[in-house]
Amino acid sequence: MDTLTILEFLAAPIVASLIIAGIHAYLGLHVVERGVIFVDLSLAQIASLGAAIGVFIGLEPHDPSIYWLSLGFTLIGALVFALIKGQEADIPQEAIIGISYAVASAAVILVMSQSTGESEHLRDMLVGNILSVQWTEVWITAAIYAVIGAFHYIYRKRFLDISLDAKGAAARGVSVRFWDFLFYASFGIVVTRSVAIAGVLLVFCYLIVPSVGAMLWAKRIGPRLAIGWIMGGVVSMLGMYFSVLFDLPTGATIVCTFGGMLVLMALVRPLVARSR
Repeated sequence: MDTLTILEFLAAPIVASLIIAGIHAYLGLHVVERGVIFVDLSLAQIASLGAAIGVFIGLEPHDPSIYWLSLGFTLIGALVFALIKGQEADIPQEAIIGISYAVASAAVILVMSQSTGESEHLRDMLVGNILSVQWTEVWITAAIYAVIGAFHYIYRKRFLDISLDAKGAAARGVSVRFWDFLFYASFGIVVTRSVAIAGVLLVFCYLIVPSVGAMLWAKRIGPRLAIGWIMGGVVSMLGMYFSVLFDLPTGATIVCTFGGMLVLMALVRPLVARSR
């Protein structure tokens, strides 16, 4: 298969991955600044639990009801995380997020163990099948993310204020619990949609790896966001190209490409700093 044929075959998946990378690179900045690194995995796994329950009660894996069930579970998780953040407790929020992930993961395994074809469903939830995405799904996803992106752009100062200094924002009279819920709810909508297309592991990488890679090279939010977008786009296209060229699982290939790119960026940074 020549390069042009591969690119034609990958057109819809590449556009979908660029859309996912775009919004997740932005949300990843907030997640890293808030120190809740595993909130994406946790909400994604909670969304998967909703999907697993849908399959268990007899819904088809691609039934639209599966998405709404997953979204409902995700919004409940978002509410819990927002309420925990608003409590003056000694328990770190990350601990609750980790517990939620572990319990949701175990619940998914238990539910799917009672369903036929559970191994295939579990694999799809973990690594997804982004190559099968259709143009209709791509445009619907783009529209949803455009609305979420516009919402975050309008209230960007408020979200950044809370992500960078939640205690200071609370001291200025800002309702941190309310804005946290809006953040996690919008975040959950994005995660639910992304997991349905790309799977849990790949969505986690889109959220965290570009942000971590950007932190190696920039201090300010703007440059970090630009680096994250570039990294997400380049890795998406390379990973898909490698997966088709070498007949490898797409999601796992992109995840490994993310890891390799992050290592490369970390190794090159000292050399560039030394040359300066």
